[in-house]
Amino acid sequence: MPTEAVGSLPRPASLQRAVLDAETGLVDAETLRDAQDRAVRDTLARFAETGSPLVSDGEQRRQSFSSYPLGTSFAGDVREGPVFAVFADGHHRVIPSLARGPFRFRSWAADDVAAARPLTRLPLKQAVVSPSMLSLMVPAEGLGDYSRDAFLDDVVAGCGEDIRRSFAAGASRVSIDFTEGRLALRRDLRAPWAGPEALSGFIDLINRVLAELAPEHRSAVGVHTCPGNDHDSAHSADVDYAALIPELFQIEAGYFLVQAASEKEPDRVARLVGRQLRQRARTSAAPPRVLLGVTDPTSPKLETAAEVRDQLVRAARFIPVELLGSTDDCGFSPYLIDEKPKHGSPDFARDVAFAKIAARVRGTRLAQQELSGA
Repeated sequence: MPTEAVGSLPRPASLQRAVLDAETGLVDAETLRDAQDRAVRDTLARFAETGSPLVSDGEQRRQSFSSYPLGTSFAGDVREGPVFAVFADGHHRVIPSLARGPFRFRSWAADDVAAARPLTRLPLKQAVVSPSMLSLMVPAEGLGDYSRDAFLDDVVAGCGEDIRRSFAAGASRVSIDFTEGRLALRRDLRAPWAGPEALSGFIDLINRVLAELAPEHRSAVGVHTCPGNDHDSAHSADVDYAALIPELFQIEAGYFLVQAASEKEPDRVARLVGRQLRQRARTSAAPPRVLLGVTDPTSPKLETAAEVRDQLVRAARFIPVELLGSTDDCGFSPYLIDEKPKHGSPDFARDVAFAKIAARVRGTRLAQQELSGA
């Protein structure tokens, strides 16, 4: 039974300070790189200690899971755009808006893979930005002579290239963040892009990216969905999964990572997923594997291995065991500066994250043993 993390992990307080000092000119680029290197080495070592069969650098070099392709050289080409999401605690995040075209990737997730690959012998995973998230940077009317269709072509090309580069650099798995999927089903005047009509366009974009990949790569690409995680708060947990899950499985990904542990009824998520897998089995020879979230990154309360086991054993009533796996509900810290009010400090949040990962790994092994009759 496979188990893997989604993507981000809390950055050490020392790294967060180094980033802020670099932005204000108090330290040079080399000092910042040293802090990033230390954080990556520590992340990989602690990941290995959890027994995880798949590790990552936890996005220690990124300031944001959603805007890393902009790099630092886009300074004159972007401006503050519309609100992306309003979270349950009232804070919000905005979308960078492209001021002029064309759009090109200036920074690659694959570079993180290349930097981490020499530091571990374990298989590596890399999370990449969703084309649907990037698509929000340009309005429907485009930017002068730079049409929205041309912009979306550039987004698809960039995302496909980033995934191919990640595999070439040594990644064994790649996942596409799709946190905006559930949010798209909400009508919220504070986030004018959102609405059910947006979802089909998002799914089409992701499928366009997947179509650019070789079959062996496409089968190793997962799509992750959740109701958001920032400042220990979610942005769309009130949106019913029953509306999203049938649409989610229109994506031609190799597998899916689906938040469940922090739902009011985790077993209902498994039941909804199982129903869609049965329907897809009637039209597809190979239904996708689904990794259910069994730990809640928004809460410092530790799940036990026994709780993880029990959730997976219950899920197996609805999802065939050969299609079932486990993950965390979301990345543990999608932004570099992510206040963790329930956790108290970045370093404590980091300790909690690795403890949760260790419980997930142990609990998944226990579930596998129980379900196989071992």
